[in-house]
Amino acid sequence: MKKSVKYRFFLGCCVLITVLFLVLLSWLCPDKVCSVPNWNYSTLRYPSWSKLSLKHVVADNLGRPLTFLSHPLIKERLKAVEHHDKLSFDDLIQSDFHFDIKGSDVIVFLHIQKTGGTSFGRHLVRDLDLEQPCQCRKGRKKCRCYRPDSDDKLWLFSRYSTGWKCGLHADWTELTNCVESALDQTEKGSAKRRYFYITLLREPVARFLSEFRHVQRGATWKTSRHLCSGRSPTVEELPQCFIGEDWRDVPLNEFMNCHSNLAINRQTRMLADLTLVGCYNMSAMPQRDRDMLMLASAKENLRRMAFFGLCEYQKMSQYLFESTFHLHFLQSFHQLNETHGSLARSEISEEDIRKIRELNHLDVQLYEYATNLLKTRFEFMKRVDKNFKENYKSLGKKKGHTEGVSFSVGLKES
Repeated sequence: MKKSVKYRFFLGCCVLITVLFLVLLSWLCPDKVCSVPNWNYSTLRYPSWSKLSLKHVVADNLGRPLTFLSHPLIKERLKAVEHHDKLSFDDLIQSDFHFDIKGSDVIVFLHIQKTGGTSFGRHLVRDLDLEQPCQCRKGRKKCRCYRPDSDDKLWLFSRYSTGWKCGLHADWTELTNCVESALDQTEKGSAKRRYFYITLLREPVARFLSEFRHVQRGATWKTSRHLCSGRSPTVEELPQCFIGEDWRDVPLNEFMNCHSNLAINRQTRMLADLTLVGCYNMSAMPQRDRDMLMLASAKENLRRMAFFGLCEYQKMSQYLFESTFHLHFLQSFHQLNETHGSLARSEISEEDIRKIRELNHLDVQLYEYATNLLKTRFEFMKRVDKNFKENYKSLGKKKGHTEGVSFSVGLKES
């Protein structure tokens, strides 16, 4: 009899403890976070992503890094600290912002191949109207872009100022994990800085054909490291499309048919956070999910950049750069319609153009998004600029200066 009473008492205590634990768990951890049905992928196969994450990566994660731990609900529970070292266009227009070239502000130029970045990069170091212009020596590609009253602190991180410190044509994934340490190393000391990422995009078919022509002439960029999650891709993950030193004189069909050709959807890949999709491991998730996540990440990172320009909208891009940073070019950006890409386009069939668009379907969607976003930003700045007509007309001019030479994506940019 006594044993029965003790057993019932013990069982009652266990039930009470279980109920209290469940109540406490439901209070500390909402169903949206802890509920098992919310997980889409097996945690063994895809430890970083859930169905909830996939939904929010497209809709509700605006303004935050697109990683699992940055999901709003999870982030709140972990009490993660937000870092505001990378400022977006939206951040800048919400305050009376001026680029502090004497302080801690740094422009970081993400240079995507065949988008006009070479010419734009040269203009950044040679043609800005600055108190202390970059020091450029004849015959040298790199210029020294020091802050006023400094001989070791830099305000620009780009090919023509620092060189390829983070790797040849480093992408978003590489740059965001490298710029801080690279500048610390260059300046021989750590510092608190604000970073302003900028880039250029180009109409996908024209850009793809321009890269095709460039590769036909012998370009490879094979020294690019493509670092992601601390390592370069293996040969199995990213096999080379050609045998030998280069892919010179490659036919268009062969260029398009190599599945590991990084020219395909290059703009999307270089703007996306590749850690979200398993870097270059194509077996990390289904292709459809990989495409969706990569495109969503590229769009979000583009939106959060302080500035981006489009090669097809030169003057509009120049106005946005100058009105955003309050830095002025001494030369105007003129539109050139004939490039190596446009010449190549005139020589191929409409069927091949259709195939190129299908092949670069992510870049096509990204470019459409970018075009709409650029026009929206332009209309906003136009609306708040009381002297818009005068400022827009005088782009590239200064008192005592005549109208400057054009910036373009001409034949040298191809």
